[in-house]
Amino acid sequence: MSARALDRLSGHARQMRREPTEPEKRLWAYLSRSQLGGFKFRRQSVIGHYIVDFLCLATGLIVEVDGDTHVDAQRDFRRDAALAELGFKIVRIGNTDVMHNIEGVLAHLLGTLQAMPARRTPHPNPSPEGEGLTGI
Repeated sequence: MSARALDRLSGHARQMRREPTEPEKRLWAYLSRSQLGGFKFRRQSVIGHYIVDFLCLATGLIVEVDGDTHVDAQRDFRRDAALAELGFKIVRIGNTDVMHNIEGVLAHLLGTLQAMPARRTPHPNPSPEGEGLTGI
């Protein structure tokens, strides 16, 4: 992926973090600050050519909150397959479940996280060469 494309995706992800949907806000209230079993999550992360709703990098779990915009099941299937090929596991949660059954959603996610082995592969979009190496 070109640096320009990555910058464009990163900008879009920042915008999505500033304007989350109501279900995303609600789920983030429980996933942020490592509240769910001590697992750290990021929101609206860029992975390859995609922006994922929530990512636990330690396990490779991606949580997608699906609403009315996810009407193309074939597109979601291709996206999930591409992310799985990179070593990620995708869990899709419906908006309705987040809004009306948050306890069940959290229990499902925690069980999934606890059953997953720790991820040992590097992040798919590493920092540019030399970045973060000061003082080493």
